[in-house]
Amino acid sequence: MLAIINARIETVSNGTIDNGQILIENGKIKAIGEKVSIPENCQIIDANGRTVTPGIIEAHAHIGIGEQGVGFEGADTNERTSPITPWCNALEGINMRDTAFDDFRRAGITSVNVPPGSANIIGGTAVALKCKGHIVDDAVIKNPTGMKCALGENPKGAYGGRGKMPATRMGSAALFRETLLKAKQYLSKLEAATTEQEKPKFDKQCEALLPVMRGEIPLMIHCHRSDDIVTAVRIAEEFGVKYVLEHVTDGYLLVDFLKERNVHCAVGPTMHYGSKVENRDRDFRTPVAFARAGINFCFTTDHAVVAGQWLPLTAGLAVGWGMDRDAALRAITLASAEHAGIADRVGSLEVGKDADLVIWSGDPLDFTTFADVTIIDGEIVYEREVR
Repeated sequence: MLAIINARIETVSNGTIDNGQILIENGKIKAIGEKVSIPENCQIIDANGRTVTPGIIEAHAHIGIGEQGVGFEGADTNERTSPITPWCNALEGINMRDTAFDDFRRAGITSVNVPPGSANIIGGTAVALKCKGHIVDDAVIKNPTGMKCALGENPKGAYGGRGKMPATRMGSAALFRETLLKAKQYLSKLEAATTEQEKPKFDKQCEALLPVMRGEIPLMIHCHRSDDIVTAVRIAEEFGVKYVLEHVTDGYLLVDFLKERNVHCAVGPTMHYGSKVENRDRDFRTPVAFARAGINFCFTTDHAVVAGQWLPLTAGLAVGWGMDRDAALRAITLASAEHAGIADRVGSLEVGKDADLVIWSGDPLDFTTFADVTIIDGEIVYEREVR
């Protein structure tokens, strides 16, 4: 068992305990409060008044699947051989020895949601992981968390220059719609069949999309520009499937449109320079506008577009732009967990949830602050050497 005492505990979901204690047993939070019963044989960490928060969660990172400091050998983010590859699974491209996992632990990041990249209209399924260990299967929180899709410049650039569809936004939308229609028809035939002979011939593409069509997982749709955001929503609503939006650079132009639909968005990367036309105006207008309007969102660095360890700094910069400080912390913890569909286990400090937490040297959103201790499943995975 492990106990943390003399801590300023920001639970995210249930306010702040100015001088509290946390008891951890079997990788779970057993008790939390101003005073908890601590067994005599318990390992104790004295926080000495430092702030404790839930572990930071990156809701959209290509960690492990696009390895840091590695070229072709570690580039497994996009299966660029076809614009439609829903049968691919990010899990099978992830190397837990990616050195970025060390950086994440040092930054207090304890969980990540890893999707394929955005070269394909439909790229495959995402997986949520703990940032620990060397066997990816042992790190899984939830698999799959969503089906990665993309609109805009990336699919056009990946295939249009090779004389393949899609070469335009029209072509992207048409391929997206056609693929979902086939999957919908396939599911209808499966449900109508009363014998094996009546079932449709096995189709790997349609089979892979059945969890989407049945409402079990959402589409995770990459879209920066306002017209791509609207197209993403139009097509998802046309087929009545669950969906979340990724990046949403122009979201501040569509506040009423998105609020009406109660859609969850992963906003970012906000710290990166405008690398292409569709995100050249990126800044913090969208998250500030979303926070003020009550739109559900979290931050993302889109690691490695921006190194994931700067996720807490992203939230801190948003505060400088006018976002409420507690809302910014929520946008890298509980809101990230909600976006990835793992909030039942992580994202806030509550009894029964996984013991993923961080002891900070100061305010976690201050750029001078360090993660002093990072804990995942009740185990210390990083402890800062103070010089």
